[in-house]
Amino acid sequence: MQARNRCELRLPSRKLILGEETLIMGVLNATPDSFYDGGRYFRFRDAVSRGLQLEDEGADIVDVGGESTRPPFDRVLPAAEEIRRVAPLIEVLRKRLKIPLSVDTFKSEVARAAISAGAEIVNDVSGLRWDPQLCKLVASTRTALVLMHSRGTPATMHRMPRVLDVMKAVTKGLERSIRKAASAGIERDRLIVDPGLGFSKNPEDNLKILNKLEALGHLRIPILVGTSRKSFLGRVLGLPVEQRLLGSLASCAIAVLEGAHIVRVHDVRETRQVVKVCDAVRQSSFRGR
Repeated sequence: MQARNRCELRLPSRKLILGEETLIMGVLNATPDSFYDGGRYFRFRDAVSRGLQLEDEGADIVDVGGESTRPPFDRVLPAAEEIRRVAPLIEVLRKRLKIPLSVDTFKSEVARAAISAGAEIVNDVSGLRWDPQLCKLVASTRTALVLMHSRGTPATMHRMPRVLDVMKAVTKGLERSIRKAASAGIERDRLIVDPGLGFSKNPEDNLKILNKLEALGHLRIPILVGTSRKSFLGRVLGLPVEQRLLGSLASCAIAVLEGAHIVRVHDVRETRQVVKVCDAVRQSSFRGR
């Protein structure tokens, strides 16, 4: 276990201190087809209630998504429909939440509407690969940006062949995304990196990334990890998505101890207890060195 980089993440309205305590990004899927909670919060009033609940349970950020990227992801949702799902929700939650909002999208058109509604972070699963206008938008609006590693296109990313060295592929891919962000004028203190567990990777790759997560520390950018109830946990446990809570909590603990600054989860209340213990262990390990 290595020391975790302490840094500031600048948002339009505030600064978040990362590295002292693990932050929790709560997932809010306003979709009918997400792999775990699809349809549960598709109705507007249910989504609003869930967003408020996530803050009550201890979330530090709420990540609003309007399009599921679950396999096979062979049809991209029109931007107008995605905007209809997320923009009004973000606008209402912005007025009622004290914590910042993120929008989970790779489309600049959707991101623009979400930012106008109050989102302060764009969570891009493509790492700036799929929409050339997105980096310009983020730079001009001075929002924060999550650069996630993935490969291929929306149609192919869940069918990509395995790479020989997954950590090398993830590191090189994130470095390319960071350079692209920098060339657009996005400052490093507005960036977060995500190794993209479950995206263009097989179960064994995901386990290797968790085991070697601290290798991303050299990027000197906060690390976000999202393992919550994903299929590779189901493969390890032999359990359906509804029964993967304990596996999700275990994977979150590993991520935090290996250097994650933020964990993206569905189960905020339970995860809050886990990260408190992990943070206490980290602080005890490095106190007095």
